[in-house]
Amino acid sequence: MNHTIHHDVFIRASKENIFQALSDPKMLSDWWTLKCSGSPRIGAEYNYYFSDEYNWYGMVKGVKLNECLVIQMTRTDEDWDNTVLRFELEPKGSGVNLRFSHSGWKTINHHYCKTSYSWALLLNALKKYLEDGIVIPFTERA
Repeated sequence: MNHTIHHDVFIRASKENIFQALSDPKMLSDWWTLKCSGSPRIGAEYNYYFSDEYNWYGMVKGVKLNECLVIQMTRTDEDWDNTVLRFELEPKGSGVNLRFSHSGWKTINHHYCKTSYSWALLLNALKKYLEDGIVIPFTERA
């Protein structure tokens, strides 16, 4: 049985700006990774670098410009391998509802719980980054 982490966050920004923050390596490094490379094209590979120990990779499995980005994690740790990150953007009032899921977890273990909590903090950091221009230093992120 597979398990999924879900989070929704409302962001007062355009779909275009949010999609860019989810897919542009420079912007990803402002709210999630230490360093990043990749591009939002089907089959393209992202390198999400957090440290030498956490130098992870994911492949773009789905992309609809300014609407949806799907990444399958390919080289990570035992728990994250082959899990799927899905970011869906839905216009709502004066902003966008970001619907996030991280699916394919084999067990609900400590790492699953910690990751769910970390995603909540990181998505809030993304919100602050896009709404207020706040970049939380990497060492202070989840």
